[in-house]
Amino acid sequence: MPISSLAVIGAAVFAAAFVSGVFGIAGGMIMLGVLLVFFDVPTAMVMFSLLATTGNAWRVATWWRYINWRILRGYAVGGLIAVVLLAFVAFVPSKAMVYLILGVIPYTIELLPRDRHPSIEWRGAPTFAGFATTAVQLVAGNGGLFLDVFFQKSMLDRKTTVATKAICGTVGNLARMLYFGTLSGIDEAFPLWAFVPAALLAIGGTMLAPLVLERMTDHGFRKWTSVLIFVVSAVYLGRAGWLFWHG
Repeated sequence: MPISSLAVIGAAVFAAAFVSGVFGIAGGMIMLGVLLVFFDVPTAMVMFSLLATTGNAWRVATWWRYINWRILRGYAVGGLIAVVLLAFVAFVPSKAMVYLILGVIPYTIELLPRDRHPSIEWRGAPTFAGFATTAVQLVAGNGGLFLDVFFQKSMLDRKTTVATKAICGTVGNLARMLYFGTLSGIDEAFPLWAFVPAALLAIGGTMLAPLVLERMTDHGFRKWTSVLIFVVSAVYLGRAGWLFWHG
């Protein structure tokens, strides 16, 4: 793989880790979108899972005391159910489908009346969120946008939101890595030695994020999270249209 391609991937990893560290979402969309440009779907999914887990683990360590453990327990149960059920399907989507699903989800959810949006604090909501989000992750590669719907209506502060999303995301990343890793594995086009600097970039972006998060208000946090999600989603829809058009 050319050094220029590795540089683009490295920049995407750093930017994704920083964005996820600040907003707890959307960074994964950036990283996965770039990886899909260079690799096939199973390889991109496994690589994304490994790198995202590194950033999430650092985020979990940073905000450990803010994690909502009740939500995590319910989410993990739901995620396990989804993995067991989808393991019998062994479905690998095309790149165009991945971009399309990721791009459509936020706009589809936005069509729902605001009072119909679920809250992660409702009874049973963490388990349902874990099942649904993990199912979306295994089909589209990234269910963070779906999970965010459950947090947007909650009364959790920004630090609890980022911390809990991070550890729930770690559960999802491990499930996705296991699912796609057993289907295909890693494409030899990506040099294994590059995982070390990529992981360090993920940690670097995550370490920089708290400097911004500490200066944000909860209102600003929710506002900019929403803007970022829709901007990235629009890019994904454009990419999906391009891939479908050119076959």
